[in-house]
Amino acid sequence: MTAPFILAAYAFFVGALGHRVLRRCAWPERSPRLGILVWQALTASVVLSTVLAGIAMAFSSLPVGWSIDIAWWLHACAEVLREQYSTPGGVALGAAGGVLAAGVPARVGYCLTRTYWSARRSRANQRRALALVARRDETDGFLVVEHPAPLVYCMPGRDREVIFTTGALTSLDRPQVEAVLSHEESHLRGHHDRVMTAAKSLKLAFPFAAIFAVAYEEQHRLVEMHADDNALSRCGRRQLASALVQLAQAAAPAGTLAAGGETAIARVHRLAEPARPLGRAGSIIAAVAAVVVVGLPLAVAVAPAVAAVITEYCPVALPI
Repeated sequence: MTAPFILAAYAFFVGALGHRVLRRCAWPERSPRLGILVWQALTASVVLSTVLAGIAMAFSSLPVGWSIDIAWWLHACAEVLREQYSTPGGVALGAAGGVLAAGVPARVGYCLTRTYWSARRSRANQRRALALVARRDETDGFLVVEHPAPLVYCMPGRDREVIFTTGALTSLDRPQVEAVLSHEESHLRGHHDRVMTAAKSLKLAFPFAAIFAVAYEEQHRLVEMHADDNALSRCGRRQLASALVQLAQAAAPAGTLAAGGETAIARVHRLAEPARPLGRAGSIIAAVAAVVVVGLPLAVAVAPAVAAVITEYCPVALPI
C-alpha cells in the first residue's frame, strides 16, 4: 500500500473513530489542559493527513520538469521519488490529490478568517454598547451592566474586560464574586478564545465530519474546566460551585466566554467530587499520544523519500 492510500486511510479512521474513543475517556477532566491539547492534535492529524495524502498523490503525477526542480531543491532523484509516491490512479488521482492539497488548507484558512472577524465584530459592537451603559467597579475593576439576569463573562482581545450584570452581583456573595472573577481572568490569561476560534473554524469548514463538531463541544467543556481549576488557586471549591449554580441559566454574548452556561451543572458535579489530578505518568502518556497522533502522518508522508535516500538510489550529497 502506497503512502497516499495509508494517509487517506489514517484520516478516515481517525476521523471516524478517534472522537468516539476519546470522548469516552475520563482522564481529560482530570487534566483539562492536556485534554484540550489531545483534542487539538486529533483534529489537526485528520486535516494534516488529508493534505499530505493530496500532496503525495499530486507529486506522483507532476510533469518531469517540475519533479526535477523539486528534486534538485531536496537534493534527491526525481524519478525514484515519483516511483516511491506513485499510485495506480494515474493522472486523475493526481489531480484529485492536487485539489485536496490546495482545497483543504484554503477552506480551513477561509473559515478561520471568517470566524475570527465575526467574533471581532461582535466584540467591537459590545464594546461600543458597554461604553454607553457600563460602569467600572471601583474595587475589582470589572465592568457592571444593569440587567436582572445573573451573568458574568469576559471579553477577549486587546482591551480585555470582565463584565458582571447587576443580577449577578445581587445573586453572588463576596467570595463567589472573587471565585467567578478569577475564573474569567483565567480565560483571558490562557487565551482560551483562540482555542475556541480554531475549534469553531474546523467545525465550520467540515460540517459533514462529526469529529470536528464533537471536538468543538469537548474543547468548550474542557476550557471551562481549565478555568475552574485555575480559579481554585484563589478560592474554595464550594464557593466556585455555588456561584456556577447561580449563573447556570444565563447565555453569554457572541465572541465571549462565560462562567455559567450549559456546561455549568456538569462542572458543579466535578467540583463537588474530590480532586483527582492525572499525575506525572498519565500526563506524559497523554502528551506522547498527542505527539504521535500528529507525527504519524508526517512520518508516513516522508517515509518513501527517506527510503529512497537510505537505499542510495537518491544521494543527498551535493555535487562538487
